[in-house]
Amino acid sequence: MQDPLTGKPTRVRGSELPGAAGRRALQDDHERRLAALDRLGACAAECGVATDPDRDLVTLPEDDLSLLELADPVWAKLGGAIREWRRLTPLCTLEDFGFPAGPAINLEEASRRLRYLHSGVEASAFVGLADQSVYKFYRPVEGTEKLVASTFAFRPGDEQLLQAEACPGSYRALFEKLLLIDALGLATEVVGVTPEGIVVAKQPLGEPLGQGEDMSQRLPAGLIEIPSRFLRANRDHPRLCFLAGRAWLVADLHARNFVRCRDGALRTIDLVAAPWPETPGSPLLADWLARVRENPRAGVLRPVADADL
Repeated sequence: MQDPLTGKPTRVRGSELPGAAGRRALQDDHERRLAALDRLGACAAECGVATDPDRDLVTLPEDDLSLLELADPVWAKLGGAIREWRRLTPLCTLEDFGFPAGPAINLEEASRRLRYLHSGVEASAFVGLADQSVYKFYRPVEGTEKLVASTFAFRPGDEQLLQAEACPGSYRALFEKLLLIDALGLATEVVGVTPEGIVVAKQPLGEPLGQGEDMSQRLPAGLIEIPSRFLRANRDHPRLCFLAGRAWLVADLHARNFVRCRDGALRTIDLVAAPWPETPGSPLLADWLARVRENPRAGVLRPVADADL
């Protein structure tokens, strides 16, 4: 299929849900995108190009180094990394989506190609008039221009062993979050990024849930409840999950971040996530993480045989 707004191939259209092969392809796209961003950052560092924050890398035009590439193989390597990144994450413009041309980022301006749905802290959502898919525009955090969306920062807690607080994140953190949404909830495709640093993602259209519905017993399969003695987080329903062998904290799983899809199933359309700290902070927590990786129902304390009592 072809996206009616960008002309690029797409696996998302209207309320249709991609099949198993389509979902595997989307996950592969997310994983290759993250690997390409890592290679781009490594090549940029080798050339002495600033890599922190990563917005400067994410928005690089693919022909930015054409002259330098001819002079030095190291710069040619960086140019190749930029082109690989641009192939997986094309540059697009707000005008592609029907917004008026101009220097300001104003997603509240009427688009002739999209119907406005709603805006949140991180993104504004619209429905495409041509194919009835949902397009999400993740804006740079106001006042920073270098950070985007939300992730978690961890610090030692007073009563709990870890305190997780939502905070603005890097572009890599946003692409990780989109991978997790795709894996745990609704199919999510990265359409591209604008020169202003707005990441555009696409999802099938679903029916929103009413505000305030209790989601505690309706969360996606594969999420593990975290004992309160180990963590306090300032977002709804914090859970642990393992994806490709890596542990993640996911949260913000309230009713507004779910939709009912055309097959009747509930799927999450948004969340806040971060990799679980590699150094958990206590032997008890480290032991629980090791056991719950093998058995999601593992308790806080390791079982003790009667003979050892």
